[in-house]
Amino acid sequence: MAIRRNNLLPYVMIFPNVAIYFVFIFIPVVWAIYLSFTNYTILNPGKWVGLSNYAALLKDGIFQKAFWNTMIFWVFKVVPTILLGLVIAVMLNVKIRGVAVFRGAIYLPGVLSSVAISMAWLWLLHPRNGPINAIVKLLGFAPQNWLQDPVLALPVVIAVSIWTNIGFAMIIYLAGLQGIPSHLYEAAAIDGATGIKKFLHITVPMLKPITFFLFITLTIRSFQIFDIVYILTGGGPLNSTTTIVSQIVKTAFEEYKMGYASAQAIVLLFITVIVTFVNYRFGSSRSMD
Repeated sequence: MAIRRNNLLPYVMIFPNVAIYFVFIFIPVVWAIYLSFTNYTILNPGKWVGLSNYAALLKDGIFQKAFWNTMIFWVFKVVPTILLGLVIAVMLNVKIRGVAVFRGAIYLPGVLSSVAISMAWLWLLHPRNGPINAIVKLLGFAPQNWLQDPVLALPVVIAVSIWTNIGFAMIIYLAGLQGIPSHLYEAAAIDGATGIKKFLHITVPMLKPITFFLFITLTIRSFQIFDIVYILTGGGPLNSTTTIVSQIVKTAFEEYKMGYASAQAIVLLFITVIVTFVNYRFGSSRSMD
């Protein structure tokens, strides 16, 4: 009896997590897949329409715009965030008085509410009274309407998101840097390696697993971006900053087309799975080299 109880104990311990996953993730995903094949709305129980919603997505110009905005956001957010996080982590991986203050200041945006951060940036980027335009004037340039210009709005949103996530990347890299054996750097110094060579041939290779983890994590965060976009621009101007998640929320809760919104969500899920799988397939193998 004691052996049977010991065999059951692991299953009892993991049951709460399995139950939470099943109720809050698995069932909603399966239900969303089903709804994506219907014309369900809040007031309409919905009928089976097959692939009609997915066919409509191929002709939906706004959704296509949201798709490309999401891809641009992903590319121009993830790589700079990783590079800046690594550089800052290397600079702050020192044992001097007060370094913890700088680490905390850089990491702070990552733990603050995205709503609070977005409201702060709304003030900073205000076209008439914002400090950023005041600095632009002092430098002799014309002030810009940062969030209402179709050309500038998306780069500004990307910049705000990078600023928010640099601290996260920095902390993860700091943990990795402090795990690199010091004798590797000592041996390289004996061989006459400079600081740049140590960085390229020791630091970067040893941090490959960390870089892979950050790439996957930031990729998923990029595809899920909504709150910063919603508060700063609302997806405008002229849909220049709208993302797939923004369109899902708008379609579901403003237009009440739950079936069509579910199809958009499944497309996003499919893109996320494909990109994550490719990253895992190639990134993990290279990180183990």
